[in-house]
Amino acid sequence: MPLATPVIHTHLNGVAPHRQGKVRDIYELDDQLLMVATDRISAFDYVLGSGIPDKGKVLTQLSAFWFEQTRDIVPNHLITTDVTAYPPELREDAEMLAGRSMLVQKTNPVPIECVARGYLSGSGWKDYRATGTVCGVPLPPGLRESDPLPAPIFTPATKATSGHDVNISQAEAGRIVGDQLVATLRELTLQLYAFGAAHAESRGIILADTKFEFGITEAGAVMLIDEVMTPDSSRYWPKDQYQPGGPQPSFDKQYVRDYLEQIAWNKQPPVPSLPDEVVMRTRDKYLEAFRRLTGKEVR
Repeated sequence: MPLATPVIHTHLNGVAPHRQGKVRDIYELDDQLLMVATDRISAFDYVLGSGIPDKGKVLTQLSAFWFEQTRDIVPNHLITTDVTAYPPELREDAEMLAGRSMLVQKTNPVPIECVARGYLSGSGWKDYRATGTVCGVPLPPGLRESDPLPAPIFTPATKATSGHDVNISQAEAGRIVGDQLVATLRELTLQLYAFGAAHAESRGIILADTKFEFGITEAGAVMLIDEVMTPDSSRYWPKDQYQPGGPQPSFDKQYVRDYLEQIAWNKQPPVPSLPDEVVMRTRDKYLEAFRRLTGKEVR
């Protein structure tokens, strides 16, 4: 069965793009934004030459699922994912937008990433090996890669416009946005993570870590924005394959990273394209994560 054509670029009739991220194209509509998740995929800080069909739909629909589930913890910016309720100027592009876009309230984004970690992995593992701490949070000696932490921790990061986000301490985050706001964001981040991790565990998945973004409304309220607990913003591991002491298999773009390491790409332009097998296996992982977490199929 041939792969569906991925949506790599979007062009909407009569609506100018506001900005473009690695995966999302953002369009401005007065006091609202239209966020369109494409099928672009990035690795090692570069957008690759191939897309993953339906990846944007997984990101959008899983975020919408979590937005609905977490409304009691914190308000969020989602207005609707129903294209028939979009402004008239978007109706012409309804077929492309269906399932991969959301109309959201505009906010003032807080300029830090809010990361919650329940397990020692990724940049947290590197920090721990070097300093015995993660973002200034001291941890017990002798922990192995992928070990559970004694309790989940809040580890903020700066938002990089290019390259990697940089881990910072809570005190440094306070100097950027104010101690009072950081204390609020820490509490919300850990509550959201606890909720997501408990739900994921009930579906046979470990949510090792995840990052959230928040915005401030004109009225000064804190609001959850962007994407929520997707395979792009989170580290999801299959519980039945969990073996601490090294890296874990994951529900994300691991096949992509493994392929790029295998072909010895120097992680500089020109960016490579991916063989169909790698695209298909990566797509399957995204779809499996969605299916297991929501109990539904991607529309």
